[in-house]
Amino acid sequence: MHLKNYMEDLVWEKLDEVMATQPDMCNCEQCRYDVASLALNYLPSRYVVTATGETYTRVKSLEMQFVIDIISAISRAMIIVQAKPRHPAEK
Repeated sequence: MHLKNYMEDLVWEKLDEVMATQPDMCNCEQCRYDVASLALNYLPSRYVVTATGETYTRVKSLEMQFVIDIISAISRAMIIVQAKPRHPAEK
């Protein structure tokens, strides 16, 4: 058995799409992980253990409000990471 927060998959699926809306947003690995981790802190966990649980969560993820919440959380996280990136400024 494997315990997994399915919300992680959903955030990673949307991350590139949302980050592409802000061309001046740094797209380095550090910033991407910081955005993803902050976004996950804003969202409810969706832990699954069985294939049935994963299927239920996948169906739930198709609901429009669920997608809006994920996009909103990623956008909020991008603002914070962009204001204070954890890497040196590029020259």
